[in-house]
Amino acid sequence: MTASTPARHTHAFTHIQSLPSWLAGRVAARGRSLVTSALSGLGLRLPHHAVLAFVSERGPVAQAEMVRELGFDAKDVVLLLNDLERAELAIREPDPRDRRKNAVRVTARGERTVLHCARLAERANAELLAPLSADDARHLVELLRRVQEGHRVPH
Repeated sequence: MTASTPARHTHAFTHIQSLPSWLAGRVAARGRSLVTSALSGLGLRLPHHAVLAFVSERGPVAQAEMVRELGFDAKDVVLLLNDLERAELAIREPDPRDRRKNAVRVTARGERTVLHCARLAERANAELLAPLSADDARHLVELLRRVQEGHRVPH
């Protein structure tokens, strides 16, 4: 090796592949792919499902609250809501608490779609976790929840 030849780290990539951040990212990418594929038959993407589920649980809800809680960009939320309104899954109306703002609520069709999306997402996640026993899968979810909670950014 000369001064101009960089040193080779024979296990550098192996090291990266052992990092929790790498592993979590790869597993998350696979999970998103499975859920995306499951929802595609409905003409929806994962962010649509997240918005629809959030509004179903918390609605009617102001768009600003959705942006804060979901961590989505405000412009993206507008586009997602446009899609959901076109599909007659959600509707924007004047907020009963503040008429200057809009609140979003889920339609009856949207409520049925939320339940259907949840079933599809459950199946996709079962496929993701298929290599694990039921106990290991529950433990993994609990560990992931604890890591997420430990890094939650206050609003």
